[in-house]
Amino acid sequence: MVKTSMNLEENLAGLLCYVLGWITGIVFLVLEKENRFVRFHAMQSLLTFLPLSVIAWILRWIPFIGGVLTALVWILVLILWLILMYRAYQGVKYKLPIVGDIAERQT
Repeated sequence: MVKTSMNLEENLAGLLCYVLGWITGIVFLVLEKENRFVRFHAMQSLLTFLPLSVIAWILRWIPFIGGVLTALVWILVLILWLILMYRAYQGVKYKLPIVGDIAERQT
């Protein structure tokens, strides 16, 4: 297994990038300076979960349907969260549409 500059296995560090959503994305972007696999997953976590969190926060203020729309966003977040953690732990550089390309360019 490939180790990161933080002495973690690459796939475990990739999974950890997603554990607390965009927060751990930021943490791993700051701490991991060398490993492109981990930096990719950290950036993808940040670019995926921060906007979705903001969208959910905004939607909850819409009268009547805001609660339903917010719930749908959080269901999407949960599904993405599980898939991305699983694929990162498998050692796969799983790219989401649009966000994955941006993350790849940034790392």
